[in-house]
Amino acid sequence: MARRSKNFRDKNPVVVGAVSLTAMALLILLAFNAQSLPLIGGGTVYKAQFSEAAGLKADDPVRVAGVKVGNVESLALEDGAVTVEFRVKDAFVGDRSEAAIKIETVLGAKYVALVPRGSAELDPDVGIPLERTASPYDVVEAFADLSSTVQEIDTAQLASSFEVLADTFADTPDEVRTSLEGLARLSDTIASRDAQLRELLGATRKVTEVLADRNGEFTQLIVDSNTLLTEVQERRELIDSILTSTQELSRQLSGLVSDNREALTPALQQLSRVTDILSRNRAALAQTVNELAPFVRVFTNTLGNGRWFDSFVNDLLPTVVGAAICTGVETSVTGCTSGGQ
Repeated sequence: MARRSKNFRDKNPVVVGAVSLTAMALLILLAFNAQSLPLIGGGTVYKAQFSEAAGLKADDPVRVAGVKVGNVESLALEDGAVTVEFRVKDAFVGDRSEAAIKIETVLGAKYVALVPRGSAELDPDVGIPLERTASPYDVVEAFADLSSTVQEIDTAQLASSFEVLADTFADTPDEVRTSLEGLARLSDTIASRDAQLRELLGATRKVTEVLADRNGEFTQLIVDSNTLLTEVQERRELIDSILTSTQELSRQLSGLVSDNREALTPALQQLSRVTDILSRNRAALAQTVNELAPFVRVFTNTLGNGRWFDSFVNDLLPTVVGAAICTGVETSVTGCTSGGQ
């Protein structure tokens, strides 16, 4: 007789627990390294050193000749430089490749531009050195730093310094003295416009902050505009066909009127005479309609009870019924049906 297999509850719980924990650990390990798997994940992780991040962040795109080939994985500060790790899929990255952080939109979005160079593939552990990378000049940050710097400048002291410098060089040749006097006037002008300059730079900072906060909305607006223009471009043939058909219809109507001009002219003239007659007799027509209304009401009451005329003649013939005298008789009924006694 064959041995019966053990029930799951009869098995050793220590073995079952160990197998379950091992399986869960493997699943967690695979989940954290899914991008490295040959089928689920994709691409190779490279790294490049930049002198500054320039606003680049994780998940920003990586492009080769304008085509997206990957995304930025992470950024880290190492030895006074920024090490950017990025994943590239379905693109060759040579051992002499160059990388640059570039501005993708006018609102400051960045991306990494790769220029594949070299015959051998780039070693992921070596990466692209600082000599073959470039960072952009961020105008927004420059304006923000300028506004902060200008607020800390003592413009009155600066103007006084220029005036002392001009007095010191008063005995110098005319060319030098004129230049210094111009600098003094410039400093006086700057000092007199100090409040306006501070307000202008403060407003500039607010504008840049608003643009940075609304980056996604502006990007979506540009994308929607592009979609609308693409749809109009695709419907160009249909719109052209509609305009052509409208022009053909206008031509056919013009030809119809031209061919039937002799017949239409008398008809339009007669119609004009009819409208003139109706216009002259408008008051009489209105009076006719008003006076016709009582007749229509009485006529409707007469024929409203069936397929006969319902009429009543009052005091036509006195009729004696018993001791009563009827003074009103309905013609459709024999006997006394209404009236006074």
